[in-house]
Amino acid sequence: MTDAWGVDDGYYDATGTWRKTPAATRAAILAAMGLDPAAPRPPVEAPVRVVQPGQPGALDRPAELTLEDGTVLRAEAALPPDLPLGYHTLRPLDGGRPLRLIASPGRCYLPPGLRTWGWAVQLPALRSGASWGMGDLADLRRLARWSRADLGAGLVLVNPLHAAAPLLPQQPSPYFPSSRRYRNPLYLRIEDVPGAAALGVELEPLARAGRALNADRRIDRDAVFRLKVQALERLWQSFPGDSAFDRYCAEQGEALWQFATFCALAEHHARGWRAWPAEHRRPDAPAVARFAAARADRVRCHQWLQWLVDQQLARVGAELLLVQDLPIGVDPEGADAWAWQDVLAPGVSVGAPPDAFNARGQGWGLPPFVPHKLRSAAYEPFIQTLRATLRHAGGLRVDHIMGLFRLFWIPAGASPVEGAYVRYPADELLAILALESQRAAAFVVGEDLGTVEQGVREQLAERRILSSRVLWFESRPPADYPLLALASVTTHDLPTVAGLWSGSDFRAQQALGLPASDEDFERLRAGLRALTGYAREAEVGEVIVRVHRRLAEAPSLLLAATLEDALAVEERPNMPGTTAERPNWSLALPLPLEAIETVPRVRAVAAALRRSA
Repeated sequence: MTDAWGVDDGYYDATGTWRKTPAATRAAILAAMGLDPAAPRPPVEAPVRVVQPGQPGALDRPAELTLEDGTVLRAEAALPPDLPLGYHTLRPLDGGRPLRLIASPGRCYLPPGLRTWGWAVQLPALRSGASWGMGDLADLRRLARWSRADLGAGLVLVNPLHAAAPLLPQQPSPYFPSSRRYRNPLYLRIEDVPGAAALGVELEPLARAGRALNADRRIDRDAVFRLKVQALERLWQSFPGDSAFDRYCAEQGEALWQFATFCALAEHHARGWRAWPAEHRRPDAPAVARFAAARADRVRCHQWLQWLVDQQLARVGAELLLVQDLPIGVDPEGADAWAWQDVLAPGVSVGAPPDAFNARGQGWGLPPFVPHKLRSAAYEPFIQTLRATLRHAGGLRVDHIMGLFRLFWIPAGASPVEGAYVRYPADELLAILALESQRAAAFVVGEDLGTVEQGVREQLAERRILSSRVLWFESRPPADYPLLALASVTTHDLPTVAGLWSGSDFRAQQALGLPASDEDFERLRAGLRALTGYAREAEVGEVIVRVHRRLAEAPSLLLAATLEDALAVEERPNMPGTTAERPNWSLALPLPLEAIETVPRVRAVAAALRRSA
């Protein structure tokens, strides 16, 4: 059962065991929502109504309907039958509360004839000879162009590119962003910034120092940050202005100004916003406006950085269908949490209960939206987040898409075992996702791994949201995977083929003190032997190619392979349950991009996944 505020009384874990919600957990969750345990039910009416094709459009009173394009209509007893898709405003004629009327197509965009493959890329790891210590958008553009022209790829799936706070140390995890509305300037190719050629001699020492960082396989983001900030500061000082930049700022409006102001404040205070002076802790505070006015040049610089990233990202999207990745949440000390603090729950973290791959469960340190507060905000934070991540994309991967139905909340100081699920208005969130998907002409993939509630995958399929099918999680052969799916062997959080085959991934887990199971390890490796037909002594390169040939037997619309697998890398990009113990998100691929393009096994994996239509 679920209470009035969406808190479930328990859940079935991955083993089928019923886990009852502890009373202390429920009390902590309600406190994080700003409620008293004895509070009444949330208001039935919120300033939002979502309608979809075939749904009744009855009105309980006459209203003025203002369409998104500004057209004003009078609606008496029902909404117009030809109501256009979009975001409209409905104002009762008797002076009642206006509401946002969201007209959704109900189903996500799915291009006709979609059937292709591509690389799943951790961009920081994808370095070329021209990189400054980590992969950048020019590297991604080159990979996209080469993969399309030489390998027949149809997409590239990239890690989240969202902005980190402009502070040291730099946040390594792309799934812990300061903002999901804007992107990380560390991904800029400095030489492609307007004005860089004119400052070539002045920038060359910084470029040499940046390229020298490529000698170490471990990515030093802080060093990259220092060098690129110096270069970008010099380029900003010589920037003469550009009408395209002015148009970008006008188009992005208040959201960009707010983000840029946050960045300037973070630089000024050199810490997260919760430790700022009280006068700067809210974006609508008068002191914040005064600060932005006094430091208008600094705010403008951060707007310029976002324009540069937007330009370079657009060039990537012009080369190959780009699939962007949407994290489940944001850094509680970051820009979005500052902007939307009134709809986020402090004192709790989202995460996942224990499962076969993470026996301790996971706490991700990300604050969740309070369901009724998000709805009272007419879903504006969710809409802005989707729209920003879909920019220049042909596809969207939604991390932990089960969070649109329910999220696992863990009170501060509690273990994941003590967490509880909180329900969200899934029908309305999915309707908005469908609308934004159609507007962007971008398909949607839902990362539906781990503990998935019964019926969720069926609902996603009805919305034309592709499932994620990962070989390590599947008990069935690829030929039995569903059509509406993105199929892969592994993910950034799971063992690589080489790591599993050699046993090095299992040994690494043991060395880190993680609850690694001999039984689970042997089961996975036995499954890999059975699928490929290779004995334990087989050379790992042969196993890698063979397992991708088997993956290509899947009828699924999309297939993906990691460059780590294609290069027989043993380390996975991220080991859940670790932070400083291991260089998560900070290991570059063992070869530069120029050399990757010549590796026979990379081409063999591509050939294995390149199916006929």
